Amino acid sequence: MTTPALPTPDPHWLAALDRAASQHALHERVEAAWRLCREVHPGLPRPGVWLDLRGKGAGQAHFGRGGLRFNPVLFDENRLAFLVEVVPHEMAHWLVHHLDDGHLARPHGHEWQTVMRRLFGLPPRVTHRFDTGRASPAPHRYRCGCGVHAFTSRRHALARSGRAYRCRQCAETLVYSGRAVFENGS
Repeated sequence: MTTPALPTPDPHWLAALDRAASQHALHERVEAAWRLCREVHPGLPRPGVWLDLRGKGAGQAHFGRGGLRFNPVLFDENRLAFLVEVVPHEMAHWLVHHLDDGHLARPHGHEWQTVMRRLFGLPPRVTHRFDTGRASPAPHRYRCGCGVHAFTSRRHALARSGRAYRCRQCAETLVYSGRAVFENGS
């Protein structure tokens, strides 16, 4: 087993940080990962960093925008995992994309996996296992023959304007059954 190339932050220190300080720690972690990547690719541009990603995704390498996007809700709830896993995951995408012919590489293909293992010393995990309930609220409920499906407001609006959705399991058309009631009463 390899050792992670970036040191693991103290979980107690990280948990005690306020939001601004924790976001600063995220920016510092991206900077450290970028410096590590520059050891193998000196021409690698510094990515911008934004905490504006919504939905279920933890992070995203956004090449058109020129940087890395992170989900602020998931970051607040999973700070240590973000710094240890998500930042290297997205920085590996950033590095691979900027290699010769990197734009032709599959997103989680051999090149990305190699960067994760050999440069960052981490297993190349493709998905996270964070609870996305607060990050991706889906308050609209639709039913079919086999269960209940949660729709976001955007998908609900598409359904209300005439778009039909079918269940992947039973193939029945989904029918609106009302809004979900959350613990806080909203």
